Amino acid sequence: MNITSFHGIELKPLPGTLPLRRGLATPGQLPELCKAAAAAGARLLALWGADERDRERGFVLWLVLQDADGLVLIETALAADAPQHPDLSDSFFAAGRMQRANYDLLGIRATGGDARPWLDHGQWQGTRFPLRRAPETSLQGHESAQDYPFVRVQGSGVHEVAVGPVHAGIIEPGHFRFSVVGEKMLRLEERLGYTHKGTERRFQDFTLESGAALAARIAGDSAAAFGWAYAMAAEALTGTQPPPRALALRALLLERERLANHLGDLGALGNDGGFAFGLSQFQRLKEDLLRANAAAFGARYPLDAIIPGGTRVDLDAGAQAGLLAALAPLEAELLTLRAIYDDHAGLQDRFMGAGQASRALAERVGALGMAARACGVAGDWRVDLPIMPYSQLGVREAIGSAGDVAARVALRFDEACESLRLCRIVLETLPAGSVREPLGAVSGEDCAIGGVEGWRGPVLIALSAQPDGRIRRCHPHDPSWQNWPLIEHAAIGDIIADFPLINKSFNLCYSGHDL
Repeated sequence: MNITSFHGIELKPLPGTLPLRRGLATPGQLPELCKAAAAAGARLLALWGADERDRERGFVLWLVLQDADGLVLIETALAADAPQHPDLSDSFFAAGRMQRANYDLLGIRATGGDARPWLDHGQWQGTRFPLRRAPETSLQGHESAQDYPFVRVQGSGVHEVAVGPVHAGIIEPGHFRFSVVGEKMLRLEERLGYTHKGTERRFQDFTLESGAALAARIAGDSAAAFGWAYAMAAEALTGTQPPPRALALRALLLERERLANHLGDLGALGNDGGFAFGLSQFQRLKEDLLRANAAAFGARYPLDAIIPGGTRVDLDAGAQAGLLAALAPLEAELLTLRAIYDDHAGLQDRFMGAGQASRALAERVGALGMAARACGVAGDWRVDLPIMPYSQLGVREAIGSAGDVAARVALRFDEACESLRLCRIVLETLPAGSVREPLGAVSGEDCAIGGVEGWRGPVLIALSAQPDGRIRRCHPHDPSWQNWPLIEHAAIGDIIADFPLINKSFNLCYSGHDL
C-alpha cells in the first residue's frame, strides 16, 4: 500500500475511479492542516458530517480537498455528546456556510465560526438536527425567518432593498438583501435554504441501486452530472466496473446536458441585456437539442439514464447517426450567434465590466468550475482528473480572465463549442458491447467518493452503505456552495438594476445547494 504524507498526516489510497487518498485527523489537527493545505494551493470541495453513534464512533466530520495529486478525504472523529471542531473558514472561506448547514442538520458546531442558522428557517415542525439517527424534538424552531441577523451597513444615504424569497417567474426561492446608496450596491447578503427538501435523509430509505433515481433529481439541470457521480460512488463501494460503451454514453449525456444549459443561459443573458432576439434563437436551439434527446434516449432530460453499473439507455445505429448529423448545423448557428453577440454594441455595453470578480477574489472564496475559470482560475476535472472516456478525448479547457458578465458569456460559447467537438468524437468512436454490469456486493470501505465536472463545476457524491446494500449516508455537493458568495462580492459597485444580469451570468443552483 502506498502511504503518503499530507501536511503531517498519513494518507492511504482508496479504490475507485478517482485518484483518492484518505487520512485521519483529530479536531485539534484540523486548523493547522487546513492552513497548510490552503497555503499549498489545495481547494476545499466539500464538508459534511455523519452520526455514527449507533456504531459507537460518535459523530464524524468529513472533508474532501483537492490538491495537485488528486483528492484527499479527511476523517475526523468527534465526541458523541455536543460534537464540535474548530472553525475552518479562516483557511477555507467556503467552509463557513457548510459548517452552518452541518450544525443545522446534525448539531456539529464549528467553535468560533458564524453561529447563524443556514438551512433551518424555524419551519421544521418541531424537529432539530434531522440527520441524527434519532432527531431531536423541540416545541419551536430555534429561529424564525424574521429574526435572521443580516449584516447591516451604516452611513448617510444607505438603505436596504429586500428581494425575495418569492420571485416573479418560476425560479426557486432565495432572499437577497441589498445595501445601496442611490442605485449603487454597497453590499449583498444572500439567505438561502428555502428549498430544503430533506434529500440527504431521504437517501437512507433507498438501496444503492434505487438511490440513483433520487440522485439524478437533486438538481434537474444537472441530472447527468449527479447521476454519474452517484453511480461512480456506488461502483467504488461495490468494486463494479461499467462497460466502455456505458462510459462513452455517460460522457455523451453529460456533454449534451452542458450544451443544453449553456444554450438556454446564452439566450436568457441576451434577453436580460435587452436583446430578445438572442433569447428566441437560443431557446429554439435548446428545444431542438432536447427533442433530439427525447428521440434518441426516450427523455428530454437524462433523469434515469445513468445507473450504478452503467446506463439504462443505449443508442441504435439510426439514433447515433441522427445525433451526429445534427452537430454541424448546431455549431454553425452557434458561431453565427456568437458573432452577432460580439458585434452588438448595446449588448456588450451591458456585459462588459458588470459583475466583475478578480482572480484573487475567486481564489479567496474558493470558487469552482465555470465561474472560477472566467476569472482566470484554472480547474476542470475533465482535464485535471480525467476519467474514461475523457482521458482519451483531449479536453480543451476554456478559461477567461476578466471575470465579468462578458467573460462568463464568452466562456459559455467556448465550452459549448468544445462540447460539440467531444460529442462528435464520442459518437464517431462509440464502443460496441453492453451498457451495464451488475452491481457487486458492498465492500469493506465505509465511504466512497464519486464526482464529475458538471456544467457549473465539479459535482461530488459521498456515499456509504450497509452490508445489505441499503444507503447509510449520502452527501451530494454542488459547486454552487462555493460560488454563491462570489456573486455577493462581484455585485459590489454595480447598480441594482444590473443584478438580474449578473446573477444569470452565474446561474447558480438553489436545489442542489439547499437539499
